[in-house]
Amino acid sequence: MKISVAIITLNAARDLDRCLASVAFADQIVVLDQNSTDDTTEICSRHGAEIHQTEWLGFGRTKSKAVSFCRNPWILSLDTDELVTPELRRAIEELPDDTNAAAFTVNRLSRFLGHWIRHCGWHPHHVVRQFQVDRAGFNDLPVHESIETDGTIERLPGLLHHYTYQSMEQYIDKLNRYTTLAAEEMHARGRSTNLPAAVLRSKAAFWRMWILQGGILDGWPGFVLCLSSSFYVLSKYTKLWRMDDR
Repeated sequence: MKISVAIITLNAARDLDRCLASVAFADQIVVLDQNSTDDTTEICSRHGAEIHQTEWLGFGRTKSKAVSFCRNPWILSLDTDELVTPELRRAIEELPDDTNAAAFTVNRLSRFLGHWIRHCGWHPHHVVRQFQVDRAGFNDLPVHESIETDGTIERLPGLLHHYTYQSMEQYIDKLNRYTTLAAEEMHARGRSTNLPAAVLRSKAAFWRMWILQGGILDGWPGFVLCLSSSFYVLSKYTKLWRMDDR
């Protein structure tokens, strides 16, 4: 099965080399960049990836545009901070051309502050990442986009490693951008909230992750992740509340 890898980038030099090296087996690698000012272009050239430029369209639409540059019927969509493990690579390479599946999920294992998180609702985490382009595709959500299909979805063995949030600075930077996008998306759909509800949602998020989803088993990194995720929820709904007041 020939596949095209589709990746979107913005100043992703820190993670991109590792990501591209893990998909060297692909027939085509497409990188859709947003005018990066770091070494993103040079790294893509070193790995033989095709690089195209675009303005930011929101996550869903930008990823769909990346797919539009792919020439193969099967797409593997990756983020720059992800890595295809050898076991997952073998599973992809062994897929037959005549599979009945429209898409495949992979199990993603994420790293937070230098530790692999195996609970907190973060793992196991099966996400659709490989799909047949004429039977599935990205929705238009500006944040927390997903691949949608009305066909059969199967699972691939192996892990997708996710090197997310290696520092609190990185987490806080992404938190601010992502909560703004999420609040704007909810506001556009007519959602509203108030400050007490934002606080209650935040507290509920912590206890759900820490107790119900086993975050306590991830030790201190899990505790920090649960607190940080609680603040993410508080930030998102507080921003939505302030939009209602405009």
